[in-house]
Amino acid sequence: MVSWPSNSQPVQPTLMRQVEITRNTLETQITVRLNLDGSGQGKFATGVPFLDHMLDQIARHGLIDLDVEAKGDLHIDAHHTVEDIGITIGQAMAKAWGDKKGLNRYGHAYVPLDEALSRVVIDLSGRPGLEFNVPFTRAMIGQFDVDLVNEFFQGLVNHAGMTLHIDNLRGVNAHHQAETVFKAFGRALRMAATPDPRMAGAMPSTKGSL
Repeated sequence: MVSWPSNSQPVQPTLMRQVEITRNTLETQITVRLNLDGSGQGKFATGVPFLDHMLDQIARHGLIDLDVEAKGDLHIDAHHTVEDIGITIGQAMAKAWGDKKGLNRYGHAYVPLDEALSRVVIDLSGRPGLEFNVPFTRAMIGQFDVDLVNEFFQGLVNHAGMTLHIDNLRGVNAHHQAETVFKAFGRALRMAATPDPRMAGAMPSTKGSL
């Protein structure tokens, strides 16, 4: 029940878009804790240091609190771990924003880092789709295979139910290319998943559902 202060202005209820998801397979064991209304705090123990660094960009620039713990078959390679983390984060996001009433739905961001520039556009459409155009200038960033960036986002969009366009517009340093992508994703996500007070809880779709 909403209380009314003496100045007769309604108090907006606090959003509680916090979830915890655990996903266990024979290849990976993953727990994700997500708060869409956080302050950018991140805690990561995935066994893949470069991915930890990139997940921190999503948290900080998306102003979400994100905690990811993962154990995977890293003795083979990082593929299953990175993909399954994307899947589990996508599941957490879908649960956290629920029916999406009142949300902006769309988000976009351009982010530069020195010579690199990336653009990310999001639609919380309910229809999973990924357009990924990142011409990485080398195959590895340290011990991290750059192909796994695509795998991470493919797993995420499939389970979050979002349409996601990722374009690296320019870049020479592969680390910079990847970092601009993750930062731009965080900022675009922040825009899309933020409630619009003018929507007054309405569904952001002419179909009446997303």
